[in-house]
Amino acid sequence: MIPVTGVYVLNGPNLNLLGTRRPEVYGSTTLSTLEELCREEATRLGLDLVFHQSNHEGRLIDWIHEAGARVKAGESIGAVFNPGAYTHTSIALHDAIEGTELPVVEVHISNVHRREAFRHHSYISPIARGTIVGLGVDGYRLAIDALHRMSLR
Repeated sequence: MIPVTGVYVLNGPNLNLLGTRRPEVYGSTTLSTLEELCREEATRLGLDLVFHQSNHEGRLIDWIHEAGARVKAGESIGAVFNPGAYTHTSIALHDAIEGTELPVVEVHISNVHRREAFRHHSYISPIARGTIVGLGVDGYRLAIDALHRMSLR
């Protein structure tokens, strides 16, 4: 059997509140609608989608390990990752991505550089293949497409 090539979309804390939490910052798209949008983009590119959200750092690390193993097995191209507030605090997520050599495109719905100063630093950006900020949920589509293009090189 030929393995299905997939893409992971991982979402960190409070992204389950999309559509209701600060819509003036994050928009009105819900997490389930975001998953549909990502699934449409993945399908367009012939990819299987694995979509997760967790408020727990350890669960995100487990999914990063899983995604990294699937990349090594030729079953995935990498992960689109919105770490939420863990972006600015989690060396553990940084180490998990670095340790698994997982290709990651970091995504943020809002432009974190136009927000509070503590949001300007990311522990993920230095090890990400790319970063998309401030383009709303469309950033996820762009990130899936970018990972796909990188996988073809």
